[in-house]
This record gives sequence, C-alpha cells and structure tokens, in this order.
Amino acid sequence: MTTFDSSPTRILVVDDHTLFRRGLTALLARDTNLLVVGDAADAGQALRKAQELQPNVILLDNHLPGVNGVNALPSLIEAAPNACILMLTVSEDEDDLAAALHGGACGYLLKTMEGDDLTAAIHRAIQGDSIIAPEMMGKLISAYKSMAMKSGSGIGAAPPPNMIKASTPAGQAMASLSPRELDILRGIARGASNKEIAREHGIVETTVKIHVQHVLRKLGVSSRVHAAVMASENSLL
Repeated sequence: MTTFDSSPTRILVVDDHTLFRRGLTALLARDTNLLVVGDAADAGQALRKAQELQPNVILLDNHLPGVNGVNALPSLIEAAPNACILMLTVSEDEDDLAAALHGGACGYLLKTMEGDDLTAAIHRAIQGDSIIAPEMMGKLISAYKSMAMKSGSGIGAAPPPNMIKASTPAGQAMASLSPRELDILRGIARGASNKEIAREHGIVETTVKIHVQHVLRKLGVSSRVHAAVMASENSLL
C-alpha cells in the first residue's frame, strides 16, 4: 500500500531585519502545508541552523551583514543538501541574479511580491520548478546570452522578429512545437506560472503541466529558464 508524506514543508527564513522575519513567519503560517522551523539574521546563523534543522526550503536574503546571501550559497548547500534555496531580496541587479543561479539557488524572488504569490512560488519550487520573479526574466535572458557569448557557445544572435530559424538545431526544435505549445512557451518566457497560463488560455492547470513537459522535451532542455532563453532567441516574446 502506497503512503504519502503529508508533513508540511519545513522552511528556514534568513534575513537581517527582525520585523521582516516575523512578518514572513506570520504570513507563511496561514498555509498549513508550510512550517517555518527557524530563522537567522546572518550567514553564520543560517549555516548552523541549516545543519541542525535540515529544512526543505531556505528563503535567503542577499544583503546580509558580513557574508552576503549569494556568497553563502555553497556553504548552505553543503549544510543542507536537500534544501531548495530561494533568494528573497530587494535587489534587481542582473549580476546578483546570475550569481545566485550559478551558485545553485532554485529561484530568485523579489520582496515586492504579494504574499499569496510567495506561498505559490514555494510550492512550485519544491515540485522542482525554477522560480524567477517575472520582473527579472528579461534580465535573466540578457545575463544568459552574455555568459553564452563569452563562453563561445554561439548563443546571442537573435533572428528577425517573429521568425524561427529552422536551419539551426534550436530552430528545428522550435519549429516542432504546436501552436498551443508555442503559446505555452511564451507564457514560460514571461515567467508566468502554470496557473496563470491556464487562466490566460482557458484550460486546466494539469493540461498546462503536460504541455510544459512536452515543450521541454521537444526543445531538449531540462528547465523553464533555458526554454525561456530559447524563446527569446527566436523572438517569440
């Protein structure tokens, strides 16, 4: 007989502002599937509590006293290897975003987001989604292109607007998408959630999830982020 783990997602909140930590803890307490098991004011405290508590999710601010959040990522990943680390910050800096994702963060969120959107983002993250604030998606694509061009991968030359270059491997993959899958890909590239895409197109969320899986498989990528980059390269936005 199959059993299901109904225990709540364990969360560690890392932020140097006491009132923000308390407010965030109260906000997350409204969702019975989420449980804040600890909080920390700096990277040192976060490391000790991550080792002790082994949370499922770490909400990590970047601007911490001493070692900032991005630089603390390797130590936190080592201390709690099964935790999904979500940056939750005010920084909209492209370099901070790139460094966080390169350092192993599961997502990058802004403190200006609505509370319900944050809880939804946490649930998506623990299901394996890469979570990027919609406001940061354009900067993510820009940073990805810049890194790819520097590495000599050839990514970076965008085709004419609304034209898919089927002569390239990426273009052939894009051309294999159905009209509905192209719509789904546009939503992914905007940073929309499955629920938002479903609402936009008048379909159920489970159908969107299936379409997303098909899109990723056809494009030969493993993440929504990489799919978003390909959409940008082929001028789908």
